[in-house]
Amino acid sequence: MTGVAGFIGRYVARYFYVQGWSVIGIDSSPPENAPLSNLAAYHRLQLPDPKLNNILQENPPQVCIHCAGRASVGLSVTDPVADFHANTVLTFELLNTLHLYAPDCRFIFLSSAAVYGNPESFPVRETQTVAPISPYGFHKLMCEQLCLEFTKIYGLSTASLRIFSAYGPGLRRQVLWDICQKAITQSSLLLQGTGQESRDFIHALDIARALSVVVESAPMEGEIYNLGTGREVTISELATMVLESLEQNCQIRFDGVVPTGNPLNWQADISKLKSIGFTPTVELERGVKTFVNWCRAELVGV
Repeated sequence: MTGVAGFIGRYVARYFYVQGWSVIGIDSSPPENAPLSNLAAYHRLQLPDPKLNNILQENPPQVCIHCAGRASVGLSVTDPVADFHANTVLTFELLNTLHLYAPDCRFIFLSSAAVYGNPESFPVRETQTVAPISPYGFHKLMCEQLCLEFTKIYGLSTASLRIFSAYGPGLRRQVLWDICQKAITQSSLLLQGTGQESRDFIHALDIARALSVVVESAPMEGEIYNLGTGREVTISELATMVLESLEQNCQIRFDGVVPTGNPLNWQADISKLKSIGFTPTVELERGVKTFVNWCRAELVGV
């Protein structure tokens, strides 16, 4: 799997290791940042790298889970070139290398709900019109099309999962981290937006479980699955949840500014993923409480 030292990659490596898989990890991070105890081997590579050809021939993989790439809407707006290369170009190079050197490998791409932009109706189905509003969303959509291309033209088994809002201990960015670290370190809580923006939060443990279900049960014909919980939560509600977990009672304020590229509301229809056996298990209140405890330990050591 690629991106094994990243936030989602670490959860996925651990989950598949516990399930009895032999996990070979690839990442550009130094070995001390990789989950080595869950890996049969670790290769420090800045993909694309021709060394990958030898790795695939020496250890022909059954499955490749592609967790590498940039995951920032904001950075994609300010530096679309880097985002395009880290997401779209990298995905093409990886698919082409698998096609040439491991054609029987099943490929799972971690896409994003960013491909929907501001959806026309809720909950969002996979059949709904895609309308990205950020370079990140456009580049993820291109990657999905590349997966379909390599399935239709070269017979490579692929599937794409549109992840909604991932969270869990270990994530030091995005809205939940922003709320937590401000609530812990500041006397007041000033957040972006209006508070009525909403997201569908999916815990990284459930992402790993969903990937396992896709590996075991999906047809892998270039199809796409939404990966969320189906529960819509406003940022205001999320902030209140965090403060309750911290047992704090500070004022929540919003600056009214929605950053460029950020959608207003998200809620996933996950019936397609449920139909092959996936059900989310981490309830948001419990997940937030665990995240808050981790965040507090990271910031103040208690």
